[in-house]
Amino acid sequence: MSPFTLTHRSSETGARRGVLRLPHATVQTPVFMPVGTLGTVKAMTQEELSDLGFRLILGNTYHLYLRPGHELVRRAGGLHRFISWDGAMLTDSGGFQVFSLQDLRKISEEGAAFKSHLDGSEHFFSPERSLEVQHALGADIVMAFDECPPYPCPLDLTREATERTHRWLARCKTYHDAQGTDQLLFGIAQGGVYEDLRAESAQFVASLDTPGIAVGGVSVGEPPDLMRAAIAWSVPHLPEHKPRYLMGVGTPQDILDAVARGIDMFDCVLPTRLGRNGTLYTTRGRVNIKGARFAEDFGPVDPDCPCAVCRRYSAAYLRHLYKCNEILASRLATYHNLAHYAYLMAGIRAAIEANAYAAFHARALARYAEGDDGDDPGR
Repeated sequence: MSPFTLTHRSSETGARRGVLRLPHATVQTPVFMPVGTLGTVKAMTQEELSDLGFRLILGNTYHLYLRPGHELVRRAGGLHRFISWDGAMLTDSGGFQVFSLQDLRKISEEGAAFKSHLDGSEHFFSPERSLEVQHALGADIVMAFDECPPYPCPLDLTREATERTHRWLARCKTYHDAQGTDQLLFGIAQGGVYEDLRAESAQFVASLDTPGIAVGGVSVGEPPDLMRAAIAWSVPHLPEHKPRYLMGVGTPQDILDAVARGIDMFDCVLPTRLGRNGTLYTTRGRVNIKGARFAEDFGPVDPDCPCAVCRRYSAAYLRHLYKCNEILASRLATYHNLAHYAYLMAGIRAAIEANAYAAFHARALARYAEGDDGDDPGR
């Protein structure tokens, strides 16, 4: 039985509604995954994540490999038990972190040699080693080791990285299949900002028949129109019956647009990172809670938000906490931002079920544009 079932399709857009059955949880799609890089979604407890309805979170293979170490996590009974999380988990391959080290790594056909950003110690990730570490961590979904070309990157080097990613995926699949695990291996399609490469890569990854496919190499510095183009070039070549994961994306507006193009899964650090820095998402755009206009705003930061923070605390109090550098500021803002994402995804799913996604999409984008005064989050 396939782990993924499509239940609804929008008749006006490419939006899809589905169910992804994983060893530790059943996940409703489209889904947003909070990022728990080191086994913790920063400023949140696992209970709070569950209360908000999240059933799938992300862990980072590179960082968990360096500390506390995958063998320690294995001895603890796996990542779920180690961090006391009763939902599902996805681990990325570590590829993006390794390739972002630039001067600290060297790529070959065999894999990537790199130096730890913590102490300069030398390490090596091959496709097989990445999967070995992920198997030890015990995530429900493990990602193939890939090479993520930077932006900008010339066509010849992007092709070289994309073709190496394909060869590494074949090695990952051979290694993974031999382990007899119930973990799901997702392949990653690359191709940079080149239409032909995007199509070729999506077709190749689809041909290897992994349980899910990610669109990688986006949100790496390219302008938004090229990110949207990369999605549009990739999705037509991906199987209908497999979940589609857009890695590292994004803002609510990015998610709304990508859902309309047929994407099912998302992750991004923005809601937690921005919360820690005083930028909050509301139904009418981002706001910088440090702004003077909130000094005597005794209402909630978002009157339309039903989250526990907006029900109890005023915008003036949140601003006061930030001005005083209180830890509670990060806690409350992060909770609110993740609640906002949880409610957004629930609204998206309900709209697809009602075959009303086009109207929901347009209405949500218009509201986000009303009063956006937050700092530019970058991509």
